Amino acid sequence: QVQLVQSGGGLVQAGGSLRLSCAASGGTRYPMGWFRQAPGKEREFVASISTSGGGTYYEDSVKGRFTISRDNAKNTVFLQMNSLKPEDTAVYFCAARRDPTSWHYWGQGTQVTVSS
Repeated sequence: QVQLVQSGGGLVQAGGSLRLSCAASGGTRYPMGWFRQAPGKEREFVASISTSGGGTYYEDSVKGRFTISRDNAKNTVFLQMNSLKPEDTAVYFCAARRDPTSWHYWGQGTQVTVSS
């Protein structure tokens, strides 16, 4: 069974930076992604990365500000978030998927709060 354990997050002022980590255990290496859910809103895609790390994809509002990366030796995926805005405030989740049909495994979520 794949387990994803997140760390990082917290409170930061607008324009600041945070780094989220997601450590995976218990399974084969998978494509990974980050999602977020703001209060009263649906969970939305933020970024994803291929198994090798050579392919990355971003939601338009975070392009140029967020960077997803992975360290396969440590089975860890990162989300570096720069130039944070109050609208980035949300609970962030990492996820992994066995195939393109769905995201099968989820981290526990971590709060990111950006103050204006």
